Amino acid sequence: MERFWFLTFDGLAAGAVYAAFALALVLIWRAARVVNFAQGAMAVATAYVGYAVVSATGSYWLGLAAAILSGLALGALVERVLMRFAGPGGPLNQVIVALGLVLVIQAVLGMIFGNEYRPAPAPFDTDALTIGGVAALSPYDLWVLGAALTVVALLAVLFTRTPVGLRMRAAAFAPEVSRLLGVSVGRMLTLGWALAAAVGALAGMLVVPTGLGLHSHAMDLVFVIAFTAAVVGGLDSPVGAVVGGLLVGLILSYVTGYLGPDTTPLAVLVLLLAVLLVRPGGLFSAARARHV
Repeated sequence: MERFWFLTFDGLAAGAVYAAFALALVLIWRAARVVNFAQGAMAVATAYVGYAVVSATGSYWLGLAAAILSGLALGALVERVLMRFAGPGGPLNQVIVALGLVLVIQAVLGMIFGNEYRPAPAPFDTDALTIGGVAALSPYDLWVLGAALTVVALLAVLFTRTPVGLRMRAAAFAPEVSRLLGVSVGRMLTLGWALAAAVGALAGMLVVPTGLGLHSHAMDLVFVIAFTAAVVGGLDSPVGAVVGGLLVGLILSYVTGYLGPDTTPLAVLVLLLAVLLVRPGGLFSAARARHV
């Protein structure tokens, strides 16, 4: 029983990290109706900026702010310079451009910083608190979970309670109609990419201190797992991203703990296929209107 509770707490801690990264994927989907496969590489690039500031100032919080600001700038730049010109050809063009961007970013980071592992300090203690003799969540795990829930709340307010959020969704779902109603679709798409990259930067700063360290390929596996979490919860649901992240974290923790770490990639694939076959829209997908 102690092993079960240990794996449960460990899964929740890992799931909070996946949830934070899945939120970035959900945000860009809600804003632009595209899955940004370059999200992981962009997060690594902003994490390098953040930890360069941490090394220069000794302050994690200044580094976190620098990473988020650089994420805003990078997301806007990618949309303005690349995705805007790839968009008219359809979503497949944007996917291809995003995959090419991954290779470019990883190559540039490797040339500038090298590919060696760089440990990254955490702002809080990473040693798990003990409850009833069982190792539970650490203060850093609680910070990650709190940050993810805060981002969910802010995104919910943005998309449902503010004119800007409603314009962003309208520009994504019906760009031509939105233009006729006076919405600047181009600006809304740029804002969506910038916000998604900023959330991705936050997720990167949360993920790196968990043991991944900082290197150009740090987010490769995290992206795959976070994408699975976003699909499980529903690509159009921030709440689903968090629930999906926690659920995926728990499943992978149980699989790794009871069946061994070699089964983890297979478990991710099986979970993704199961959700796509049973409920393709995700657990929190909205009901679709039927057309006769």
